[in-house]
Amino acid sequence: MQVHKSNYVQLSECVLVIGALDGLHKGHQALIHQAKKSAEKMGVPLAVYTFDPPPKVFFQHAMLLTPLDEKLEKLNKLGVDHAVIARFNAQFMTQSTNAFLDELGKLNPRKIFEGHDFRFGRNREGDIQTLRRRFTVSLLNSVLCEDGKVISSTRIRNLFAQGKFEAANDLLNWGWMEEASLSSTR
Repeated sequence: MQVHKSNYVQLSECVLVIGALDGLHKGHQALIHQAKKSAEKMGVPLAVYTFDPPPKVFFQHAMLLTPLDEKLEKLNKLGVDHAVIARFNAQFMTQSTNAFLDELGKLNPRKIFEGHDFRFGRNREGDIQTLRRRFTVSLLNSVLCEDGKVISSTRIRNLFAQGKFEAANDLLNWGWMEEASLSSTR
């Protein structure tokens, strides 16, 4: 997997996933798997545009679920070809939606995969409809756990805070990655 700083990469084409992806939980994994299938079908690389630190960590000082080096390792195991890292800071958060869309345009996404609640740009003024004005966007429905609740990084943080480590780790689903690593080294 190639790792790039935002604004310093241009791709000829790709399938793109955009998001904080903190935790790379089951929902994120499903999104990336769907995008990977589409990229393979189109014969183009899969790119992920993500933020360091994640916006909730920057704004709300939320617990960081996945440090950048771990996130990159997990993205690589998920079959991502390009990871684009945007440094999330005071300057980045003032970026207009049009500036962000222009930056995404440099990646030449044939299709963008997103969750239904994706927001971006200064004051979160951009949404899925904003993206669709410039790109083809495929939405993934929320991924639910066994008890019917949406899997989210916020929910996982809350489970950790309540001491429900097994439940949080089940939603993260990192065990499959460790198993995949072990089987590939045998």
